[in-house]
Amino acid sequence: MELLGQAVSRDGTVLKLMRRGDEYIILANGKSLMSSRMHGSEEALATFACRRAVTLERPSVLIGGLGMGFTLRATLDLLPPGATVVVAEIVPAVVEWNRGALGPLAAHPLADKRVRVEIDDVAVTLASQRGQFDAVLLDVDNGPSAFSGSNNDGLYDDRGIAAVFAALRMDGVLAVWSASENRKFEQRLRHGRFDVEVEHVRGRLKKGGPRHTIFLGYKSSKR
Repeated sequence: MELLGQAVSRDGTVLKLMRRGDEYIILANGKSLMSSRMHGSEEALATFACRRAVTLERPSVLIGGLGMGFTLRATLDLLPPGATVVVAEIVPAVVEWNRGALGPLAAHPLADKRVRVEIDDVAVTLASQRGQFDAVLLDVDNGPSAFSGSNNDGLYDDRGIAAVFAALRMDGVLAVWSASENRKFEQRLRHGRFDVEVEHVRGRLKKGGPRHTIFLGYKSSKR
């Protein structure tokens, strides 16, 4: 394992970018947070989230959490030339890693002119952009059950869900990546006025891997 970079998040979590052969791994306090060998479910997150956005001429999409860029790349591949994709990433080093060693993994998505990066908590972006997005994709921590830091819990509580609802345009979609099922979060979404669907996908899609969960919340105009 070769150490390529290290950073400390706002909540004190130590992030390390490691390389083992042709595999890249991001560790959070010594535990594997993500790997370049398993990103199928991150791409599925974009596919589910953008089903309506792909039909629009100038969709606006927010991605919370850059990771290794796979969700961003899948989103860009789906959306039209007139799209705007805002990426909110709280750790500056993660952005720099994606502009450097991680860039080739997802074909340098940050170089796309449709992308705007905000080095900030995605909650701040949501609070300042009411009624602006056709889709909001959240891949922060390990989903509603926090892994690297409890500071992320606020994204998934009632107040966080209300902020997403307010930031979405009518018929907009919230898509949340999760390492596991979470019935309480599903109920919380319904309580927050979303129509809810839950999808289960493999980490490597057709090649297997652990099952991950994608929560979909629809801000329906029919309510």
